[in-house]
Amino acid sequence: MESQLGLLEQSFNARYSIWVREVLNEMPDSFTITDPCISGHPIVFASRGFLKMSGYSKDEVIGKNGRVFQGPNTNRRSVMEIREAIRGERNIQISILNYRKDGTPFWMLFHMCPVFGKEDGRVIHFVAVQVPILRRKRFSGCGFGGNGVNLCEDGSGFREQVLGSCRREVCSDSVVELGHVLAIDVGLDSYDTELGFDDPCEASDVEKQKAASAMKDILSVLTHYSELTGRLVCGKRCCSAGRGLLSSSLTLSLGRIKQSFVLTDPHLPDMPIVYASDAFLKLTGYARHEVLGNNCRFLSGVDTDFSTIFQIKESIQTEQACTVRILNYRKDRSSFWNLLHISPVRNATGKIDYYVGVQIDESCMNQEKHGRSPKMMQRDAVGAVKVAIRSLSIGAGTSMS
Repeated sequence: MESQLGLLEQSFNARYSIWVREVLNEMPDSFTITDPCISGHPIVFASRGFLKMSGYSKDEVIGKNGRVFQGPNTNRRSVMEIREAIRGERNIQISILNYRKDGTPFWMLFHMCPVFGKEDGRVIHFVAVQVPILRRKRFSGCGFGGNGVNLCEDGSGFREQVLGSCRREVCSDSVVELGHVLAIDVGLDSYDTELGFDDPCEASDVEKQKAASAMKDILSVLTHYSELTGRLVCGKRCCSAGRGLLSSSLTLSLGRIKQSFVLTDPHLPDMPIVYASDAFLKLTGYARHEVLGNNCRFLSGVDTDFSTIFQIKESIQTEQACTVRILNYRKDRSSFWNLLHISPVRNATGKIDYYVGVQIDESCMNQEKHGRSPKMMQRDAVGAVKVAIRSLSIGAGTSMS
């Protein structure tokens, strides 16, 4: 748990100055910021406006995936469109039904944009602005008839009119319900009611403009406070995407693999690390930005056996897998015996795209609860990485056909 909290903090501390949280908290808008590089694509920042709108506390939101705000009537197609936007690293603006902490549903306009690192074009964060859709819808039933009451979709300003009418129509076959608010506030559990929250609800032009304006302001703040650290971000990819730039789709897939491993790109000079798992960061003590772009030899130290390093180089040159026991060093310079397995990862066409290196701290083997051998653990991790990469390349090929 502590390591996860550390990753969440690093997500901001490593990229923006310490003042960015204070400035973001002063903004009146409802929005969240997520990090696709952390396993589970969790929320790393939630505005006060979002917490007020959703009813959750900060501690209940940070570290969670946005899916926790969905519910039984959330349109699956809308969810898939958001997921595809994440995979494609592009903007999206879509209406979706979400749920507050107390279970009440509400329609909102969801406006999401990726945030790119200026130096390499890598997606650093996703910003999602949420604007409650306040369009009032006319409905019949519960004795409203031609008078029809206009209800705000977020449930505000309705109780007196709805409850009064419903009390007069307790024998009616159709009674209006707003989620389960009536059941909670009035105890109308026995009513067979329906408001139609699962019906599509489109945002107005004013609401769309409000979301776009809020997004512009947030990106401006992030850009400014990244300049103070020298690790600039921008709302658009500022450099061409070349080798070594993993897509958000692949990053999210790799993030589900819980073991310690890195992915290196043999097509780039000095074969740098292009992905490091959360477990690797925990094992070595380094932050993600301290790892990416470096060759794996930065883990070596004064007592590392260079004949073992030569063995690794030789296996890479011959495009073969190898397993070695090597003395490595953490960020705090403490040493550990690393049971290292390196394997080429080929794409759907059979060409080597990456090399995966799986690390196991020898001293922790006695703590392994499932009784799996290092060989089995390494094989499982390599297999999962290969499936993620091959699935991606097959999917890309299909989409191009």
